[in-house]
Amino acid sequence: MAEDDSQKTEQPSGRKLAKARSQGQVIQSREINSLFMLGTGAGLILFAAPSLAARLNHTLARFLDPATLLDANGIRWHAIELLLRQIGAGFIVPVLLLVAMAIAGSVMQTGFVLATDKIGFDASRLSPISGFERLFSFRGLSEFLKGVIKAAIAAAIAAWLALPELAHLPLFTSLDAMALMGELRSLILRLTGGVLAFLAVLALLDYGYQRFIFLRSLRMSKQEVKEEHKQSEGDPIVKARLRQIRMERARKRMMAAVPTASVVITNPTHFAVALKYEMGDKGAPRVVAKGADLVAHRIREVARENGVPLVENPPLARALYATVDIDREIPEEHYRAVAEIISYVFRLKGKPRAR
Repeated sequence: MAEDDSQKTEQPSGRKLAKARSQGQVIQSREINSLFMLGTGAGLILFAAPSLAARLNHTLARFLDPATLLDANGIRWHAIELLLRQIGAGFIVPVLLLVAMAIAGSVMQTGFVLATDKIGFDASRLSPISGFERLFSFRGLSEFLKGVIKAAIAAAIAAWLALPELAHLPLFTSLDAMALMGELRSLILRLTGGVLAFLAVLALLDYGYQRFIFLRSLRMSKQEVKEEHKQSEGDPIVKARLRQIRMERARKRMMAAVPTASVVITNPTHFAVALKYEMGDKGAPRVVAKGADLVAHRIREVARENGVPLVENPPLARALYATVDIDREIPEEHYRAVAEIISYVFRLKGKPRAR
């Protein structure tokens, strides 16, 4: 049974976010892209348009001059091609800059996204019916209304900024051409700045809204979180069983090492630590087995069955059990106590005394 959206109360995990990203689902606001492009276009018009217009004016004047395009043999196609390249070069840089800023707006929001799951041909994208459905869907209509409202507010802001200048219009007639251009440029800068400031605020609000909608659409239920945890970390039941198997194997290996021990130091009932040391060994005595309660009882049984001496020393047994791991040498602070026990065991067996 499909889960109700009301049950999806958990934030999306990193794994689900990564999967959505691979499918091309990312947080993105079109308003930020529009802001970048409009800001770049306004900057080009205000700062680069005069020099670009002068260059195009000079080029077009040459283009319309018959002496430039015609000679005694007819049309000079090479000159026409050169002029067309110059005209195109004047427009290509602004166009490339606009495209670059549109790409920068997307990359700033999402980074570089490679939607591997979306690679491939989908015939439904070419269907006119699907296109009309998307165009007249609720989302399409809401985007259209949002665009109309945005344009209306931007026009209202521009009109509000331009109203104080209406009283100065009669004074413009007394200005020369250069002063008039300066006044108009200053007015356009104020209008453009006000509109871009509104679009910047709108872009931030829209990005926050898109983020909220995106994360809400990827929310997970508690059951989904558990299932994902099982898939990523493994089933807890299986992990517990594997851990139990590893412990059993380790215990069997430990018990197999008890017959090789030189002595077993006991508590006498709660702890048992089996030590191994042979004459000539360069290191200190090593713990080959240890255990508490039932494991300690089993170590003592195996030691008796194999003739390994048992020595009662409760403080030393507790200390070795708590501080020394299996297959590790005893620490220096226990050398004297263990040496006395090893020497005692060697005397029982008729071996030379251990140093």
